[in-house]
Amino acid sequence: MSTKRILLVEDEQSLADTIKLNLELEGYKVQWANDGKKALKTFKQERFDLIILDVMLPEMDGFTVCEAIRLENEVIPVLFLTAKHSSADRVTGLKMGADDYLTKPFNLEELLLRVQILLKRASRNGESATPNLSTYTLDNFLINFSEMSVGTPQGEKINLTKKESTLLKLLIDRKNEVVSREHILETVWGYDIYPSTRTIDNFIVTFRKYFEKDPSSPLHFQSVRGVGYKFVE
Repeated sequence: MSTKRILLVEDEQSLADTIKLNLELEGYKVQWANDGKKALKTFKQERFDLIILDVMLPEMDGFTVCEAIRLENEVIPVLFLTAKHSSADRVTGLKMGADDYLTKPFNLEELLLRVQILLKRASRNGESATPNLSTYTLDNFLINFSEMSVGTPQGEKINLTKKESTLLKLLIDRKNEVVSREHILETVWGYDIYPSTRTIDNFIVTFRKYFEKDPSSPLHFQSVRGVGYKFVE
């Protein structure tokens, strides 16, 4: 059985050292990141079986990191650690795609037990770190995020770039919500140098060409002046 790999994202070094040591004593291989952008970069570069994610992080908060991860992988278990006790924060974490939630201060034995349970559940599903095969139907178009493609009503296939697929999924996941340009840049482009907001405009223009009957009068991919964009079905 291969060693399970865990990405630990925690900016408090003493706590991170304690968690990392205890996880390693249980036989796990642990990679540590101390800020949100570094965590997202590490996630994109390596393979993990589980993520332990603090909420209050430098550079990019845990909620945004989790959302960015979920755009690429919907099955890897995510366990949130937070000093916040409010139910609203717990709901936000679960809405962003967390599988479990542990409030600081916590008992290390409880953390290890929750990690074990999440990994066993993922193993039973047989997809501990494999992106899901999600699809979405818009009008008569079939969007396949795993294959990064769109099936047209005419039976043709449009291949999407990685960024197109990720941005499209973000907008669809946030259906009927206005998503700001800043949030798109942070979530889709992540830790890299941000492109200009004009780049996002070009992506939206492309989506309108793909999906809208009249791209000059879009129904699905709408611009909200001064704020961002909204997907409406």
